[in-house]
Order: sequence, then C-alpha cells, then structure tokens
Amino acid sequence: MDHIVAENGSHQVELLSAINDYHGGVIVEMKEPMDSNVFLVLLRASLSQWKRQGKRGVWIKLPIELANLVETAVKEGFWYHHAEPQYLMLVYWIPATANTIPANATHRVAVGAIVMNDKREMLVVQEKSGRLRGRGVWKIPTGVVDEGEDISAAIEREVKEETGIDAKFVEILGFRQSHKAFFEKSDLSFLCILHPSSFDIQKQELEIEAAQWMPVEEYAAQPFAQKHDLFKYTSKLCLAKVDRIYNGFSPVPITSFFGDRLSYLYLNNHDLNQ
Repeated sequence: MDHIVAENGSHQVELLSAINDYHGGVIVEMKEPMDSNVFLVLLRASLSQWKRQGKRGVWIKLPIELANLVETAVKEGFWYHHAEPQYLMLVYWIPATANTIPANATHRVAVGAIVMNDKREMLVVQEKSGRLRGRGVWKIPTGVVDEGEDISAAIEREVKEETGIDAKFVEILGFRQSHKAFFEKSDLSFLCILHPSSFDIQKQELEIEAAQWMPVEEYAAQPFAQKHDLFKYTSKLCLAKVDRIYNGFSPVPITSFFGDRLSYLYLNNHDLNQ
C-alpha cells in the first residue's frame, strides 16, 4: 500500500507511506495506482503531519505508470528534481528557511583512451557520427561512463567495443572540465592510458568508420591535431609516457565512510611510494 494510518489527536488520518532520509526529510516511493483526488487528500494530510514533525525536504518518487499524479503534486508546490527512464523525482521544501536541497547531478563523465603498442604506435579511430564525422580526422577511442561504472572499467569497455582490442587500464594522465555540453550539463573527461594485450583490430561497424595503429608522430602531424590543444597534449602525453618521464594517477581501492562499499581513489602511486 502507498499510504498508512496515523493518529492525529483523537482522529485517525491516512498518510502517504514514507521513510526518513539522512537530512531531516522524508522519501515517498509511490508504487501502486492511485486516483489523483485520493492522492491530493493524502498528500495534504501528509504535508501537515510532516510540518508538525519538523521535517524538511519531501521527496516523491513517481514511476512512469503514475504520471497522472504529477500535476497534482506540482499544484501543491512540488517541483521537478530529476527524471530517469522509469521514474520522475519531485521535491518540496517545508520550512521557511533557505532551501538546502542539493541540485540534480551537474556533470557527465567521459573517458578517452591512449593505447600504445611497443612500436610507438597509438590506437586511433575515425567515427561515423559526431562533429568529426567525414573529416578524415584520426582520434583516440572515447566514450561515456555508465551509471555505477568505474572509470577504469569504462575505458577498457569502450576500447573493446570500438576496436576489439583487449587493453588493461594503467593510469589517468589528465582530465578536462568543460561546461554547457550535453543538454547544458558540464563534462568531466578523463584521459587514460592502457596497455594492450591483443593487437588485431576488429572495428565496431555501427559507430566506427575506421581504426588502426598509427605512429604517435603521424597522429600529432595531422593538421586538425596541430590546431587543437587537446590533440596536442594527447600526443605530448604519449611521448612523455613512452620516455617514462610522466607519472599519472592509478586507482587505489578504498572503502566508504558509511559501510563497506568499495570505491577507488586515483593518485600518483609511483611518487607516493618513493
């Protein structure tokens, strides 16, 4: 059921079922179909109860099947916080103090792969879509990190998907932050170096026009590469890494403050352990 019964003086009132969050608010996760008029009565009663209890933020998670309740919640003062393919999250701030509800995620995480073989050649591709389509520009494999995916795993996956090459993540060599990119979100793009364990290219037919191993100097000599700083620094990092004069950031597994969930701290492990 999506509602509960609570005592209000000598009366019993029905309320929306909710759990407390870690910041003095409540989370309502709607699951069962409900008439919008019934929802309105429960919502108003619940807001009154939560206000008396001193609650702060109210989150309502509406699955796509319950889209009929969106208008009702919005008219009561809720606003959109974020949306996913299967649900919409609405939020409301109860107290008369400044709203401290955090904004929705502002960044997308992207990755780029420098994959070098023993011949001082780097793995490069030409894409069938995007801004460089049809321009004959050779670039490194790139992609976007999936939800719940580590950077190191994401870049290994992207290289395999685009070129068929098996490569092991080694380090993050640098990263770029840019703004107003994908639907006005900001981008964090991590430039990674990987060590290949296979060398026969099998390009992805859907997205990749061509793929090959190319000498670093030839990659750097492309007219397009000479005009754009990102390409310039990519080739410089390739050569610096080959000559063993540049140490990047490698992952160290750590546990979170809350529980035993594993994550990774990327740092210059080489210099740290000197």
